[in-house]
Amino acid sequence: MWDFGIKDAIDILVVAWALYYLYRGAQRNGTLVIFQGIMAIIVVWLVVSQMLQMRLLGAIMDSAVGVGLIAVVIIFQNDIRQVLVRVGSRRRWSSLLRVFGRRNLDSEEKSWVDPVVLACRNMSQQKVGALICIEGTDSLQQYADTGDLIDARLSTRLIEQIFYKNTPLHDGAMIIRDGRIVSAACILPVSHSARIPKEFGLRHRSGIGLSEVSDAKVIIVSEETGGITLASHGRLHRDLNINTLQKLLLK
Repeated sequence: MWDFGIKDAIDILVVAWALYYLYRGAQRNGTLVIFQGIMAIIVVWLVVSQMLQMRLLGAIMDSAVGVGLIAVVIIFQNDIRQVLVRVGSRRRWSSLLRVFGRRNLDSEEKSWVDPVVLACRNMSQQKVGALICIEGTDSLQQYADTGDLIDARLSTRLIEQIFYKNTPLHDGAMIIRDGRIVSAACILPVSHSARIPKEFGLRHRSGIGLSEVSDAKVIIVSEETGGITLASHGRLHRDLNINTLQKLLLK
């Protein structure tokens, strides 16, 4: 008789978490049908090789599953990479250490939120396009390296100047880390999700793409309408006013 212990419970929870994460990733990337097909093959393989003990068919299925694992890595490479980046992020581990000696973060949050929100309001009124990425626990250094190094204290005027039309750095993304502008004119990964509204262009797709592979909060100001959108964890918050934007950034 099978003895069910705590290790078995942990085993089941880990597998369930991994499957759920892949399922959510498949939903975002439009590969849900492929994910369902792979799961169906795995279920058939378990039934044939483990329960029915069909050796010949089981051997064939073993080979198919081995090849299928390579296909899974290729199809879900972005989601697998996202997990590895989050696990290995030094900023994530340092944030866990701060739990034991947590400081009052209200003043620190306001120091970067207020200038960003004010700049977004001004750019929205003037219909100046902008793409602002606020780094979370996941490092954005690989994207910062694609742009021009700024390394300057964050201010409303500087943000507006960078995104002002026809300036050298206006086309691309700005990355903010710890209240400082790290770099500008950065290149971001483009999302190919079928759920993105058709009226959204490359600027919005780039912002959503970064939010899908990291925990960064990305603000997009539309050059056509002046509308403000926030992308976070692959989700969109559209047509934001200044107060709502501030609340979402402080959340």
